[in-house]
Amino acid sequence: MKKHLKSYTIILIGSLLYALSFNLFFAPNQVAVGGITGLAQVINAWVPLVPVGMAIIFMNVPLFLVGWKMLGFHLLASSLFSMAVSSAAIDGLELLYQFPPMDPMLACLCGGAMMGFGLGVVFSQGATTGGTDIVARLLKLRFPWLPLGKLVLIPDATVLVLAMLAFGQVESGLYGGIALFISSKVMDKVLYGLDESKVAFIISDCRKEIAGRLLREQNRGITILHGEGAYMRTEKHVLMLAFKQKEIVAIKRLVKELDEGAFLIVCDAHEVLGEGFSPFQGEEL
Repeated sequence: MKKHLKSYTIILIGSLLYALSFNLFFAPNQVAVGGITGLAQVINAWVPLVPVGMAIIFMNVPLFLVGWKMLGFHLLASSLFSMAVSSAAIDGLELLYQFPPMDPMLACLCGGAMMGFGLGVVFSQGATTGGTDIVARLLKLRFPWLPLGKLVLIPDATVLVLAMLAFGQVESGLYGGIALFISSKVMDKVLYGLDESKVAFIISDCRKEIAGRLLREQNRGITILHGEGAYMRTEKHVLMLAFKQKEIVAIKRLVKELDEGAFLIVCDAHEVLGEGFSPFQGEEL
């Protein structure tokens, strides 16, 4: 119960951030939003009597039925909660206070960042806000190697075109495209990039000394890979280790101290799972 309460509290915060970003940055400046929220924007522009939040709920029903069958009960329950909170907050904020317009570029930059952060927080708990977020999760099952932020962009492009027609200006869709791009980048950063892990490959004749110092001083596991130099055909041993971004300076200094001629390759690593890093989750995004 405590675990579920914590998860739903996080979903609540992410959903409220999503709603606030829409009311504060997108709605007053007629900047298009992708997905079901964008379609609700279009419907509201054509039929002002239909609130955006209410339109979101009605259009989400068939998508939730599909998501339930393919993604399970946890997605349905947590996503229904997120959709209800975000939709009610969008209409509630609209009734309480109408935010004034601002510079459209500033709106799409700040709005995209806030919306992406809110969505990333919701997605991190295995939920969605509904709409094309569910479509993105379904696409994730088919294309698991693609980041979720990029998958969200696929169904959103069509909505931007409809928004251009609804608002009667191309700028609405173009600003919306910028906002969606920023949103997807922030979302992926929240989901995949917070640990900022690295992987190092070290080729050196002093591999035993380097490995021993790294084990003692950095407390990181090391894997020895066996290889062969292509030119001299001599046997080579490659040390491979994963570590946090903050450890990179100490590791580089250690390698240089023991062997100035060592060949060191450092690469970015995402979703490093295992001891000393993130634990494996049953429902990965």
